[in-house]
Amino acid sequence: MKTLVTSGLTRPGTTRDLLVVTAWLETITGVGLMVSPEAVVSLLLGAALDMPVGLVLARLAGAALLALGVACWQARGDGESRAARGVVAAMLLYNLAAVTVLLYAGLGLKLSAIGLWPAVVLHLALAAWCIRWRGRLTGGS
Repeated sequence: MKTLVTSGLTRPGTTRDLLVVTAWLETITGVGLMVSPEAVVSLLLGAALDMPVGLVLARLAGAALLALGVACWQARGDGESRAARGVVAAMLLYNLAAVTVLLYAGLGLKLSAIGLWPAVVLHLALAAWCIRWRGRLTGGS
């Protein structure tokens, strides 16, 4: 089956699109957390990382996001392989966890900054996209 390629993405909504978009978003965020964790945390939560342990954990989270970005990028051409299904399942878990943690930060801890609620919406949208394509890849199971 041939696909129409425009601007580097195939038809909107494909597994490739999901993995490419996720790869870029997580790689950019991961590098940001590794290079300047204070700026990313301030933008997201409006709080300072005032202890060395916070900086270490933020950079470690950045490395994990970078690894997720690389995994998504590497799986982008795998279509409906088991590897692609695994990456989409992992990203679904990550996005649902991110929504939960960010909602707790905003509603429970009363943290807030300009990036918090857009990040919640973005992770919800990515989780929905993962659910849609996970169901398609596994035949609805």
